[in-house]
Amino acid sequence: MLTLDDFDYLLPPELIAQHPTPERSASRLLHLAHDAQHDRQFTELPQLIEPGDLLVFNDTRVIKARLLGRKESGGHIEVMIERIVDHAHATAQIRASKSPKPGSRIILENAIVLAVTGRTGEQSELFALELLGDGDLFALVELHGHLPLPPYITHAAGPEDETRYQTVFACHAGAVAAPTAGLHFDHETLAQLGERGAELAWLTLHVGAGTFQPVRVNDLAEHHMHAERFEIPQATVDAIARTRARGGRVIAVGTTSLRALEAAAQSNILRAGAAETDIFITPGYHFRVVDRLITNFHLPRSTLLMLVSAFAGTDIIRAAYRHAIAEGYRFFSYGDAMLLERANENSHENAHQNEINAV
Repeated sequence: MLTLDDFDYLLPPELIAQHPTPERSASRLLHLAHDAQHDRQFTELPQLIEPGDLLVFNDTRVIKARLLGRKESGGHIEVMIERIVDHAHATAQIRASKSPKPGSRIILENAIVLAVTGRTGEQSELFALELLGDGDLFALVELHGHLPLPPYITHAAGPEDETRYQTVFACHAGAVAAPTAGLHFDHETLAQLGERGAELAWLTLHVGAGTFQPVRVNDLAEHHMHAERFEIPQATVDAIARTRARGGRVIAVGTTSLRALEAAAQSNILRAGAAETDIFITPGYHFRVVDRLITNFHLPRSTLLMLVSAFAGTDIIRAAYRHAIAEGYRFFSYGDAMLLERANENSHENAHQNEINAV
């Protein structure tokens, strides 16, 4: 039985990347070919992709979800939007010396007045908010809010972050954290993948603030994941079917793409459409769709570290992280990347045993 302690490691603070590399594709790439480790540059990625392979990207766009303000009673607050539900309603995390009560009002950035209508979430950890007065909440947040950099990045968001904490293909606004594996791709790399004979496909998963929430139970069976919205177009389902038919590999760009694909195939039928997922992937999970994974390095004791351990193998990931620390790789959102192969009985050589139907 796995516990939280099984996914812990010591990371020197200086390896937490505080800023992106000068160019998107200038990061390093650790390629794990099962039990072998290869130190590469991200610019080498197209050479590691075979003609006929398919890369699936998350095209979500990060909204300016961090807002500062005050309660009507005068106390300072910081709000992190979790989800904008519609033009007048949202759910959010609120940091304050004393939590606002249902029925109270908050004023954000001296421009947005919201009513606190209650608590919501799996453990009532979120606040339900309603816009008072005219306007569109989505537009107001984009106009007055701040880019929500992860808590381990110590500087306030600046002009560099406005560009580099978005992927070059971001188009559907709604995330409060970037799908960071996609940050390494520039237009030249995407073009090289096409020239290589790879196919590109897209889905949307709006990353929630819960992605940074710690796991608070030692027994992983007791942990409940936060829910996130996703949508998979029919064109992407069709692309996966074509890839399977020609013997290619499905490569998820980022854990968010992987979670959406695997969540949509729980019945062994990959379906297009919109849904929500709280799928929690830990070692022992049977992967149905994804053959390879491009991802960044993840926080100790995090659900994403558990996911990549499930995908590539716990011992392989432990050894890879030890190697990455020894070699000075850069960690987390602005850090370096990994290319992972699916482990053991889920390997590409046995992919025919794990095929799904796509409808």
